[in-house]
Amino acid sequence: RLRHVMPLAAVTGLAAEAAIARRAGLRAAAAGGEGARTTAAIARLIAEGATGLVSFGICGGLDPALASGSVLLPLAVRDAVGGRIAVDGAWHRTVAAALAQAGIAVATGELLGAAAIVATPEQKRALHAGGAVAADLESHLVAREAVAAGLPFLVLRAIADPALRRVPPAALAGLDAEGHAALGPVLLSLLRHPAQLPALLRIARDTRTALRALRRAAPVLGRVAAEARLGR
Repeated sequence: RLRHVMPLAAVTGLAAEAAIARRAGLRAAAAGGEGARTTAAIARLIAEGATGLVSFGICGGLDPALASGSVLLPLAVRDAVGGRIAVDGAWHRTVAAALAQAGIAVATGELLGAAAIVATPEQKRALHAGGAVAADLESHLVAREAVAAGLPFLVLRAIADPALRRVPPAALAGLDAEGHAALGPVLLSLLRHPAQLPALLRIARDTRTALRALRRAAPVLGRVAAEARLGR
């Protein structure tokens, strides 16, 4: 039984990711992809009674075999200095089985928590050589804080930009504290470098594909959470 992992709280970067998690019945906080805000959001969720944490949202692909929209349920999270933290094994097995029953294929390779978006194919190739199949900005923080609090954690992510995709400067302009795109810096970047528009549109399409995948997977996670609360 997984009663010990509930109530479940999702930690995200984007407001759109948090909205998907909430529609699936999960508590969620978006922190805009910034490290200190993410750590503070995790602390608030724990203080509010969360007894299990999930790092939820989109991520960047490092493994060329993973296309946009691929769902990732990693067995462990790595950090930039070589640390590795395994997710909760029983919880992982339960969610993996539920996703498979729903017809959702998942990759289980390890995820890298990074301090900044991995923007170039060259950077992605180098990080993939270190063993990770994808990267995001939150999962290492969720893993670290969960361990410190003695809580189980899980990661459920979907690939947005694949390994061979270069992230244009406008897409690196950042998010506000609530996880919404910082529109001003994005437009300014486009004004300065209008030739990046096609690449920015591709990234936007990749992101929509990843969010659709999350909308399929999130209700499965929500059902697992509900069944655990009921002790099934």
